[in-house]
Amino acid sequence: METNEVNFKGFKMNGFAMLFIHLVLLSALIVWGFMQGTVTWYVISGFLTLLWLILSAGYMQLEPNEARVLVFFGEYKGTFKQTGYYWVNPFLDKKKLSLRARNLDIEPIKVNDKIGNPILIGLVLVWKLKDTYKAMFEIDAQTMASAGVASANGKEVSVGSTVASRMNAFENFVRIQSDAALRQVAGQYAYDDNETSSGELTLRSGGEEINEQLEQKLNERLTMAGMEVVEARINYLAYAPEIAAVMLRRQQASAIISAREKIVEGAVSMVHMALEKLEKDNVVDMDEDKKAAMVSNLLVVLCADEAAQPVLNTGTLNH
Repeated sequence: METNEVNFKGFKMNGFAMLFIHLVLLSALIVWGFMQGTVTWYVISGFLTLLWLILSAGYMQLEPNEARVLVFFGEYKGTFKQTGYYWVNPFLDKKKLSLRARNLDIEPIKVNDKIGNPILIGLVLVWKLKDTYKAMFEIDAQTMASAGVASANGKEVSVGSTVASRMNAFENFVRIQSDAALRQVAGQYAYDDNETSSGELTLRSGGEEINEQLEQKLNERLTMAGMEVVEARINYLAYAPEIAAVMLRRQQASAIISAREKIVEGAVSMVHMALEKLEKDNVVDMDEDKKAAMVSNLLVVLCADEAAQPVLNTGTLNH
């Protein structure tokens, strides 16, 4: 993936060493304050005070999987990713970002599948920042962060810290793109194979293949923002309420038909076995009409939904 992100190569210093220098400077200010006030005294005292205040703005601390985008009066100077306590040029704008993985649960949305059936489909994904330059400068996340970002219910979310506002702006971008990618993938496949040719991939049967395509579409959309989808999975799939009842009856009918086919197949096999056994053991001698009657009776008994009521024949086979 093409990137303009570079590691910060400017001057940096251990934060604790600079803190020592800072304290020495503060001590010099205190000692200088006890000296006799002259013009030179005022000039040096003012300079040291100003220098002390400026130096205090250069400290920064980074934890694992955090980064600082350093900007010098609008010019990108690089991304700082070393963990620890450091001091850099105090005039650098140090924009903090999190590189840690984040979960996002996309609420089920209504879309039309390949054959036009309205369905509800939801998504859960794991994403993280990959390119800090693109994340900060290719999309307008900074403006969204300063103005607040909209949540899923349409209300603006206020956040307490700058890094939180930026990450929420990124998450809002991921949410919108995920919605679009989910609609695109869902529209390419049917919900199930009841109305498609046998063996065709469907949303219900696709499994990992559907999830991989969804992850690919998401990465294509989020590359421009320097974000990467680690994993994406469909976590909710159902017919829309207006057709759910009808589709349920269709599924029930399909299940009943499949069950009946199995029952008939088994009944025919049992009748065939019974006839062969009777003839082989010479239990009874039957002509074709009696065989047909026996087959009919056995099929009725074996295929019936309710238990058969036995009828005893006290006559002979000749009657």
